[in-house]
Amino acid sequence: MNAQNQSSGRTSNYEIMKRQMQKEFLKYNQEKMIQKFHLGSDTDSIFIRFVSKDYRIDRKDGTVSGSGDHLRTFQEAGYNEAMTIYDVLCYSRDDCCLSGEFVNMQSLSSVMAGSASSVGDGLFSGKVFQFDHRERALSAACESLGGVKAGRGDVAYQIPLFDFLPVIFQFWNSDEEFPPSLQFFTDKNMLEYMHYETVWFAMSHLLERIEENM
Repeated sequence: MNAQNQSSGRTSNYEIMKRQMQKEFLKYNQEKMIQKFHLGSDTDSIFIRFVSKDYRIDRKDGTVSGSGDHLRTFQEAGYNEAMTIYDVLCYSRDDCCLSGEFVNMQSLSSVMAGSASSVGDGLFSGKVFQFDHRERALSAACESLGGVKAGRGDVAYQIPLFDFLPVIFQFWNSDEEFPPSLQFFTDKNMLEYMHYETVWFAMSHLLERIEENM
């Protein structure tokens, strides 16, 4: 699901989908988005934070760009970043709101008629070994993304995916009997904010951000 990890042919396909959503974004009421999520804006751009990084969406052509230096310079966002932002801004329910109850991300598929629970299975399996028995670095990375300790696990943090949408990351180190493992918990109303498949894009990007900060 991560476009950067695909072959050149696959990357082209992902790029096509991103450009299609860029055009689709322009069909939606931008003032409504701004008001719903209390976003910063000016005549040229809409501003949003995603996994503790600043982004702007061009109000004329729909391009999503991210900044790692407090809005001084920007680089066009990758597939996972852009598609998650587009999905939240364009397709979230008008009355979306947090329930305050966290549920295992995997369980969200049960509320989707016809959705297979196997969507994304194994997507994170390659990441867990990079985190194994690195509690100090992993904790520091979560805290650098605005995380606060929460939940169970050898490392467990509540992290703001967006300023208005938190998730919980839990990690267990390997031991004599079990391999390392990780889980994500989202608000019970997560699918009021984005499609089920997009949740996987978002969590994949969150893991990349954790890795970057370790």
